[in-house]
Amino acid sequence: MLCRRYLYGSMGFLSLLGFIGVFTEERIFLTFFAFAVDFEYFFVKSDEMLEEYMNRSAARAFYCGMLTTAAVALVYFLAGLRSGRAALLAGFAAGWGVSVAVYALSTAYYGFREKWGLEK
Repeated sequence: MLCRRYLYGSMGFLSLLGFIGVFTEERIFLTFFAFAVDFEYFFVKSDEMLEEYMNRSAARAFYCGMLTTAAVALVYFLAGLRSGRAALLAGFAAGWGVSVAVYALSTAYYGFREKWGLEK
C-alpha cells in the first residue's frame, strides 16, 4: 500500500509540464498545473477505502476516455472534418482530456464522501 501511495502522489509531477506554458507561447500546457493536487497523496494515510475509490475512479476514467476517443474520431471522420489521422488525433486528445476530468471529479467525489462519513 505504501508503494501505491507514492505512485498516486507522483502523478503530481505531471504539473511540471505546466512550466512549458509559462516559458513559451503554448498556453495550453498551463492546464497541467491541475495535477499539482495529486501531491497530497504523499501525505494521505493509505487504506482499503482509498484503494477502492482510486480503482473505481481509474476504471471510470478509462472507459469514459475510450468511449470519447471512439466517438470523437468517428464523428470527425464521418463528417469529413478531418482526415483519418487527424480525426484519430482529435479523438485521442478529447479522450485524454475526458479521462483526466472524470478521474479528478470522481476522486474528489469519493474523497469528499469519505471525509463527510457518508455510506455507500
